[in-house]
Amino acid sequence: MDWLLRLWVLQPGSMATFNVDDGYLEGLCRGYRSGILKTTDYANLTQCDILDDMKLHLAQTDYGDFLANESKLTPTLIAEKCREKLINEFFHLRAHAVEPLATFLDYITYGYMIDNIVLLITGTLHERDTSELIEKCHPLGMFDAMATLSMSHNVSDLYHSVLVDTPLAPYFVNCLSEEDLDEMNIELIRNTLFKAYLEDFYHYCQTLGGTTAEVMGDLLKFEADRRSITITINSFGTELTKDDREKLYPEIGFLYPEGIARLAKAEDIEQVRGAIDYCGAYRNLFQETSFNADKSLEDAFFEYEVELNKLAFEQQFHYGIYYSYLKLKEQEIRNIVWISECVAQNMKSQINQYIPIF
Repeated sequence: MDWLLRLWVLQPGSMATFNVDDGYLEGLCRGYRSGILKTTDYANLTQCDILDDMKLHLAQTDYGDFLANESKLTPTLIAEKCREKLINEFFHLRAHAVEPLATFLDYITYGYMIDNIVLLITGTLHERDTSELIEKCHPLGMFDAMATLSMSHNVSDLYHSVLVDTPLAPYFVNCLSEEDLDEMNIELIRNTLFKAYLEDFYHYCQTLGGTTAEVMGDLLKFEADRRSITITINSFGTELTKDDREKLYPEIGFLYPEGIARLAKAEDIEQVRGAIDYCGAYRNLFQETSFNADKSLEDAFFEYEVELNKLAFEQQFHYGIYYSYLKLKEQEIRNIVWISECVAQNMKSQINQYIPIF
């Protein structure tokens, strides 16, 4: 019995020891979460007539004076400043994290690394200056050797640089060859890498055990299912075969394996609907889009994702709140950008088509 007690105590998420290493950061993250814009904040923002009015309202929230030094506002600038604040908060959490939380936070950044490397591959294939592309990369997906990648003049150099200098090397080695980067469609490369990443992240969270495994398991299963459904729908009318499409589906998720097998055979949107019909949550999402012409399936997924991430904060002593906080803030930034675009273009009739969070 002694060894069982020691195993329980050492698990991340154990009430007995969690606060020793992770209590401060959990409290800090929950504090960040309390600063997410509320319904009243959005009501004020949607009443704005010019972007300077938005600046005044945002100054009264946790965003503070982040636009104080900006004289000429644009939706793009507002988005950059919002993202900059989020990134600073995330890096503050990462700088104070110890293992295994440090590795968990690193895993969160791998998805952004994939997007950055795919961007560099695209630029290299089209013979664009990779140093210019690096400026467009997501800051959360930057890594120490990014400058080395900018020196790559062809796909072969880029491939070998990734294998040597990035944490994504296992995904490339196991899923892609050097020739694939030249021959495969860029979206196939992205989806192949994300498949490997989601499966790896899921299995890592399961090794952590406890509430982290439970909460992150559900969040990553949803992300895997969303990607599988989206890949299926986007493949219709393309040259992608059913066999190749099936290889892109993550081997995790609420739909795996029965629903995934049905998706692999789907030939139109109605067959996709039938494939996921046994899963109540996804069935409801499809029904919502059927009865509301203004809501896309992508919007329905975003709304459901918000609800899942809000639920993560209902439990304590786990790492899922860091992932959920980042996702909720990204949705908040999308909301702010949408509202700012509507204000800038004087399209008030569509300004309320954002996704509320709290």
